[in-house]
Amino acid sequence: MSLRYSVLASGSTGNATFVCTDKVKVLVDAGLTGKQLEKLLQQIGEGAENLDAILVTHEHSDHVKGLGVLARRYHIPIYANSKTWTEIDRLCGQIETEQKFQFERDKVIKLEDLEILSYGVSHDAIEPMAFCFHYQGKKLSLSTDMGYVSEKIKDTLQDSDVLIFESNHDVEMLRMCRYPWNTKRRILGDTGHLSNEAAGEALVDIISDRTRKVYLAHLSKDNNMIDLARMTVQQTLEHHDIGVGHGLTLHDTFPDKPTKLTAV
Repeated sequence: MSLRYSVLASGSTGNATFVCTDKVKVLVDAGLTGKQLEKLLQQIGEGAENLDAILVTHEHSDHVKGLGVLARRYHIPIYANSKTWTEIDRLCGQIETEQKFQFERDKVIKLEDLEILSYGVSHDAIEPMAFCFHYQGKKLSLSTDMGYVSEKIKDTLQDSDVLIFESNHDVEMLRMCRYPWNTKRRILGDTGHLSNEAAGEALVDIISDRTRKVYLAHLSKDNNMIDLARMTVQQTLEHHDIGVGHGLTLHDTFPDKPTKLTAV
């Protein structure tokens, strides 16, 4: 019996994470097409027809693109906060009332033997949030789509065994890219996304002796590189005397392929 997870896809083109125990199987976000999500689940030996719930962090298309299709095709219960539901109803088409469940910020729900805490993050969505999963003394935390990491979030993420954490962009790559200035300002702002450097600095305050794995997530397709994100975060951690490679390991995530289904 264990808490298991796979980051099915992560990045500016779509996001979804699979979390399960022996009794319950949950998808966090459905930001690719229904067909793509079905294929990604199959690659880790799972099936969309066996999902017990989909949790929604916020309404941006890279998190809800396939939500309506999966909900209707497999009649899966969907959990989101009330403000996010107003956007889902507008963006994702008809979802049956009996499939709609409210899961507000800073609340805890229990699905079978899996306890899930929601918490708010700073992002330019209507009421964005993220999740911590607790199972038999193990803690898996997912934290992306945030412009900065508050002290409250740092406290919430303390003592995580595994962290899936945003490392969205390299600041210089973003400044030099062809994006309009308004888009750059949005990404760099307090309701945008974390840079590699900001991710490393935040992780310095979050990582504890319990933390074994950190997955760098939601990398920008245009303004980051996997090796650069990992190198920047690792250098920041090591500058603060947090060694990487033995008790603590850094892991990559990908926009088009899942990470290995792994036990916490």
